[in-house]
Amino acid sequence: MKRLLEDRYIVITGAARGLGYHFTRVALEAGATVLMVDILGDLLKERAEAFQAEGLAASYIIADLSQPEAIDQVATTVAQAWPYVNGLINCAALATGVGGVDMMDYDPDLWDRVMTINVKGTWLMTQAMVPFLKKSGAGRVVNIASDTALWGAPRLMAYTASKGAILAMTRSMARELGEFNITVNSLSPGLTLVEATEYVPAERHSLYVNGRAIQREQLPEDVSGTALYLLSDLASFVTGQNIPVNGGFVFN
Repeated sequence: MKRLLEDRYIVITGAARGLGYHFTRVALEAGATVLMVDILGDLLKERAEAFQAEGLAASYIIADLSQPEAIDQVATTVAQAWPYVNGLINCAALATGVGGVDMMDYDPDLWDRVMTINVKGTWLMTQAMVPFLKKSGAGRVVNIASDTALWGAPRLMAYTASKGAILAMTRSMARELGEFNITVNSLSPGLTLVEATEYVPAERHSLYVNGRAIQREQLPEDVSGTALYLLSDLASFVTGQNIPVNGGFVFN
């Protein structure tokens, strides 16, 4: 049986670690060719080369998504290597070190940086990939949001607001790109055990576990299957939707 993403070209941002890394693995194992994008150059190179050693079709480009010229370079790399792009996962985000502060004390400069990377970076990366997604005839965009925007996580104002913006942008993008047979959906994970959540206090982890319908910690593998679905032909008529994957902490 043909694998779900056989002969597909997929761009994944934030691919060096965390959910982005796990999304990359599941896409590669489903048959895709993946361009990994991240600012963490050494780790990105190491992990791309490890995938290549397994015989998987991974390549990489180091890029700071707060810089429009870096996104332009990603587009140039794609144009030189691939005939089109079938899918894009916007996973890159600033999450570490942005919480634990009351809204009255939040640093405006940190707010701006979170919005620049998480929101503007998602918009500009999608904008840069649209011409290649159009060429595929059936493009897929998956924006990684967060269930923090669904329940209003306290003391995490900038991150929560940025992920709320991702939800709104997803719907607007879906309206604009539907005529080109490009689907745009968002995926909202709960608190997941990855590198970026190591700083989260134990009481917040307990809040999530105890509040879920399925009362256990959330693993990256719990989320990656939904991303694979949204990239595939199985989701060809699903667009403008947000899918929470959080064990029932928030119901849609």
